[in-house]
Amino acid sequence: MKYFDEYLRWGYFPFFIEDKEFYFQRLQEIINMIIDVELPLLRGVDNSKTIKIKQLLFIIAQSSPFKPNISKLAERIEVTRNTMNEYIKILADAKLINLLNKNAIGISLLQKPDKIFLENTNLAYAISNTVPDKGSLRETFFYNQISENHIVSYPDKGDFLVDDKVLFEIGGKNKTVKQIAGIENAYIVSDDIELGYENKIPIWLFGFLY
Repeated sequence: MKYFDEYLRWGYFPFFIEDKEFYFQRLQEIINMIIDVELPLLRGVDNSKTIKIKQLLFIIAQSSPFKPNISKLAERIEVTRNTMNEYIKILADAKLINLLNKNAIGISLLQKPDKIFLENTNLAYAISNTVPDKGSLRETFFYNQISENHIVSYPDKGDFLVDDKVLFEIGGKNKTVKQIAGIENAYIVSDDIELGYENKIPIWLFGFLY
């Protein structure tokens, strides 16, 4: 718990140990290398598209996590809906964003995601020009950690359904059970608490899953 906020800011990539002062600069260089070099070289992405992909990533960073309106996103960066879906898939494959869907299995290329997240919380600080929202950081962290070894989908109630059987609602220490009341196998994942009690689990504990 003591180090959790620091981890959200600059603890995801191990090179933070070497130099915190230039951590975000190095992270930005890695993002540029992925989009400008690796995507054209390994995925055959046309160089003319990389500017649009960077623009999309910046928009996502400003709003993540959010429910995307593909038509409006496509209009904003002046591409077609199908091209927008292609760009989103490319960013997900590049591990720069995570996609959440109601049906976690068998998602097609042209199916829009129900929710888009940055792949990890450090990206929010490196890409966005605003201070990231704490609630957004919590959800991004939880999804990043839980999805490594579990199937995660977007439920009708709550924030995340894990392995199609356990429901989680993410929030601060004062988060109530109102949104998951009466649901079996439902838990509150709370920030700013050291110990769990009843159906509340400290969010920092999920950093020890793997």
